[in-house]
Formats: sequence, structure tokens, C-alpha cells
Amino acid sequence: MKKLFFNYILVSLLFLTGFYFKAGAQNVQVEAKIDQTTIRIGDQTKLHLTVHQPVKEQVNFPKLTDTITGKVLIVSANKPDTAVDKNNQGSIMVSQTYTITSFDAGTYTVPQFAFGTKAGVLKTNELTLQVETVKVDTTKAIYDIKQPLVVSYTFFDWFRDNWYWVLATVIIVLGIIGLIYYFKRRPKKETVIEIARPGLPPHIIAVNKLNELRDKKLWQQGEVKQYHSELTDIIRDYLEKRYLVKTHEKTTGEIFAGLSYLDITEENKNELRQILLLADLVKFAKEKPLPPDNERSMDSAINFVLKTQRVDLPESVKGGSGHV
Repeated sequence: MKKLFFNYILVSLLFLTGFYFKAGAQNVQVEAKIDQTTIRIGDQTKLHLTVHQPVKEQVNFPKLTDTITGKVLIVSANKPDTAVDKNNQGSIMVSQTYTITSFDAGTYTVPQFAFGTKAGVLKTNELTLQVETVKVDTTKAIYDIKQPLVVSYTFFDWFRDNWYWVLATVIIVLGIIGLIYYFKRRPKKETVIEIARPGLPPHIIAVNKLNELRDKKLWQQGEVKQYHSELTDIIRDYLEKRYLVKTHEKTTGEIFAGLSYLDITEENKNELRQILLLADLVKFAKEKPLPPDNERSMDSAINFVLKTQRVDLPESVKGGSGHV
């Protein structure tokens, strides 16, 4: 009695399992189709493999090589494309397209393609591809190749092919003529001769610029490098105007080599050296001087300019003494 009951349970499970796989297989549909069932030798057509399946269903496409069957070749293959069924959001359609061709005339049977699913292997329908050769009328005679025809090429034909170049040339010529006419008819400006006025002494210009730089408060705002750069530029301009020496685009050592023969006291040279060396450390060695050092450079610069300014003697003194 127990054995009969066990056999009954086993048969029921097998039946339910088979029913489940059959139901799963019915939810998956595979299809194969060709855009053109008849082509000429060397022409191409599209082979489409399509699967209609539930979203969570796992379906494996067949792996195709470069040849489908016989003389039918695969030229290229696109990546699978997935689209959701508009009528059933739980179902999707996955399709893959192959470009196929053949270089031999004949009728070829494209075999079934096998898709792997959880419910088993599903196969598509067979397809037929007809490859036709180029029809030749053997009843007509063979003729030689015709010679090229001589076609006259007139000026209007040339103008039609090159009108844009002609138009561009005309526009350029008209533009040149217009510019010439404009410059000839333009009223000439009267030349104004300005009387040269005596400029400010170099030390006044330098002191004014140093005071303006101090008012900017650059180093107080963290712009230490900009502060020392502008300060040394003012000093270099002063040295060029005061002593007529080139200082821009020269190193500190080159500047002092040029000032060695000038009438500058050692005290003033040392003061100038401290200003330029500290600026070099800030600009090239990323030195961060303390606030007193920044302020000291400004005071030293003003002091250097005032101590080295040119002193012009009155004309009466020059003429009476006979020497300076």
C-alpha cells in the first residue's frame, strides 16, 4: 500500500514538472526571417533572429560563425537589441540581425536555429534563400567596348561649375576698390605738434609709485609675490632713469655688476641688495617673509630713492664756481 502511494506521488511530481517546463516553453517564442528570399550573386540581405520572452526569462542565442550553411556567408553581425512589449510590460522582444550574402548561384536552405531556455531547446523555422546569377542573353552578338563620347564644354558650363569662385573674386575686387575710395576721400587729420613738457624727476615718479603700491595693501591680502614684483619693478625703472643703465630682464647679480662703477655708497648698495634679494626669494624660492620684512622693503626702497636722487645745482652756483 505504501509503495503504491509513493509511486503515485512520484508520477504526480513528474507530471507537474513537465507541465511547468511546457508552460515556460510556451511563454518563449523564437523566430527567424530574411528580408529578401531572392538575391543576386554578391548582393546582401538581412537575417533576423527574434525572441519573445518574459522579462526575467534567460534565453541563450545560437552562436554563429562566419558561415551559416553551404555557400551562405555572414558579412557582419549587430549587437542584440531589446524592446519592451507595449501591450505587455512583463514581456520583451530581443532581436539580433546578421548581414548575409553568397557568391554562388543556387537554392540554399537556412537550417533551424536553436535557442537555449530553462524549459529546453527551442528551434526556429527553416528558411530558403535563392541566389540567382546575372542573366545573359546568348542570342545576341558580342560587341566591342564603345569609345568615350566627346562632349563640348562651353563657357557657360564652366561658369556653372565655378560660379562661387567668380562670385568670391568679384566681392574681393569690390572690397579693395571700396577701401581705396574710402582712404582717398577720407578727410585728412591735421597734424598737431605737441610741445614737449619737462617731465617729473625720476625720484618723484618712483616715490609716488611706491606710495600707491603701499596703499594697495597687497601683502596684507596675501598677494606677497605680486607686492614684491611690483616693488622691484619700480626700483628697476628708477635705476634705468636715474643712472641710464639697463635693469629689466637682468638678474640681481647682473644689476649690481652694472652699478659697481657708479657713484653709489656702500650703505645704499646694501639697502638695495636686501630689497632685491628678498624679492628673489619670494618670487623664485616661494619664501614667505614676515609682515615687518614686507614693510621694511617698502621703507628701504623709499629711503634708497631719496638718498640717491639727482641734485641739480642752481645756474648761478654752476657759473660762479666754475666746477661742481
